[in-house]
Amino acid sequence: MTNQAIDTALGDRNNDDPLYRVRHSLAHVLAQAVLEMRPGSLRGFGPPIDDGFYYDFVLSEPIGPDDFGELEKRMRHILKRNQKFEREDLSLPDALARLNEMGEPYKAEYAEELAQKHNLTELGFYESGPFVDMCDGPHVEHTGKIPKGCFKIRATAGAYWRGDERNRMMTRIYAWAFESKEVLETHVKRYQEGLKRDHKKLGPQLDLYTIDPMVGKGLPLWLPHGTAIRDELEKLAREEEFKDGYQRVSTPHVTLDGLYHQSGHLPYYKDDMYPPMVLEEAGESGEEVKETYYLKPMNCPHHHRIFAARPRSYRDLPLRLAEYGQVYRFEDHGALSGLLRVRGMCMNDAHIYCTEAQIEEEFIAVMQMHARYFELLSITDYYMRLSLWDPDDPRGKQKYVNQPEAWERTESLVRKAMEKSGLPFTEVRGEAAFYGPKIDVQFRTVTGREETFSTNQLDFAVPQSDRMDLTYTGADGQEHHPYIIHRAPLGTHERFIAYLIEHFGGAFPTWLAPVQVRVLPISERFVGYADTLERTLRGALVRVEVDRSDDKVGKKVRAAVTSKIPILLVVGEQEQTDGTVTVRRYGEEAQETLPIDDFVSQVTEEIRSRTMRRTPGVA
Repeated sequence: MTNQAIDTALGDRNNDDPLYRVRHSLAHVLAQAVLEMRPGSLRGFGPPIDDGFYYDFVLSEPIGPDDFGELEKRMRHILKRNQKFEREDLSLPDALARLNEMGEPYKAEYAEELAQKHNLTELGFYESGPFVDMCDGPHVEHTGKIPKGCFKIRATAGAYWRGDERNRMMTRIYAWAFESKEVLETHVKRYQEGLKRDHKKLGPQLDLYTIDPMVGKGLPLWLPHGTAIRDELEKLAREEEFKDGYQRVSTPHVTLDGLYHQSGHLPYYKDDMYPPMVLEEAGESGEEVKETYYLKPMNCPHHHRIFAARPRSYRDLPLRLAEYGQVYRFEDHGALSGLLRVRGMCMNDAHIYCTEAQIEEEFIAVMQMHARYFELLSITDYYMRLSLWDPDDPRGKQKYVNQPEAWERTESLVRKAMEKSGLPFTEVRGEAAFYGPKIDVQFRTVTGREETFSTNQLDFAVPQSDRMDLTYTGADGQEHHPYIIHRAPLGTHERFIAYLIEHFGGAFPTWLAPVQVRVLPISERFVGYADTLERTLRGALVRVEVDRSDDKVGKKVRAAVTSKIPILLVVGEQEQTDGTVTVRRYGEEAQETLPIDDFVSQVTEEIRSRTMRRTPGVA
């Protein structure tokens, strides 16, 4: 959980949004109903969110979908009681005593930290009927003010206390809440339609990937169709990066632990890494030598060693090193989710080594590359977040490099670059990388969950002498440390393709589709002609296949539509005689008959230009 979300969990007293008040009040009603159903349960946080609210519990007995009806019924009964929300402010000692008397250790723990962080001498509580919660508000006047039928329990999920996997796993109960029953019903219908595009459903259905328990949790196997999409994205990245002056490199999947100690990743990132591999072998003199290796969780230390492989001059800068690099991160098994949360991933990585004077121009160029990708793919539903450090975080020394002046300077540089880029962004504290500020590109999945699909970080710490000690000779003849921009506009294959599956609803544009053309002979007599077309199109580097089944052409068409093939070529007597093809496109009613050469020219140009013919997600 972010620091912002933690603060929101206690409320926002000055928030006048009526819907916020309704959602916040419903969170209390939910907690009251849960405690009635499951006496002895313990409470965590219960904040409003964009489409409703949630509340975290350590439950005395599990709650699942079969219990949602009873839970909603109890909530409706509470609403009918017209319970008033009445505020009481207590001194810090009295507040802690109240929480301990209530038997709420998680609330008490957070109250102490909250008071320390913000130098508070008192804390607010809200009472509504028999229910009391530590909270800063705001709420509706009483539960009768909450619109009838405006909420619905959505789901349960596991959530670590404070978002830290070292802490206890809680049960998070999510619910929707809107201005009215009608708005809620519209949202639920849209959500259910969105589920049809869920990548966890469409990915296996379209033979894009599989996750095999014999391989391991969170380690996807890319099938031929999914690999075709990966290849196209890599081709796109290679072309765009070449235009922008990047040089491609390749690095190994494992490395000695010393590299990660030097970069600082082991002390800051160890919990997210796979366990070490300790190898013993005989040295040159016959003595036993032990070496410790780690699976690579990120590419940057390897790129830094490439930078350090030979002396560098200011004339070499900016130096842009790019790699689609495979990395491994030990995500908790409870957080794994399809392709969005995995343990093995291939990242569209690059590192730009530059002077301070070059930071602004380079950062703007990176953001412009993002904009080009998003325009090409018709991606509009996202926002950019400037993630800053939080000097007030009690865990700050464990989370961030302790160089306040460098943080202030680099945050200002990134903010200025973003302002000049013209791209809108928001700011949030407590989400920076340990070595510098970053821009996160955020999107929502079809089921409403917010995820990061790319990130761009300004690193002031790792190049310094107490870490990687990267240097270049400046125009003054002296040694200087470069700055590093870590960037990954297309994120990882896994997360970005998960997003694209849902964005396009599995109906990819021709250039990106795993199978771009399927040839449908209307009977066995014309399979030979179909084979000729297949050879011709493969010669033009078009991904094509022939449906050689005995099915009637109508059934072949339906099968192709189910598989979301963008272009179908129906061939029979007339087409064979005339040397033509009848072209049908996914989602289009009209069809046309073209000479073979004309169709080949048309489809190869469509692929070359990466044309988008259809609105994403519309079947």
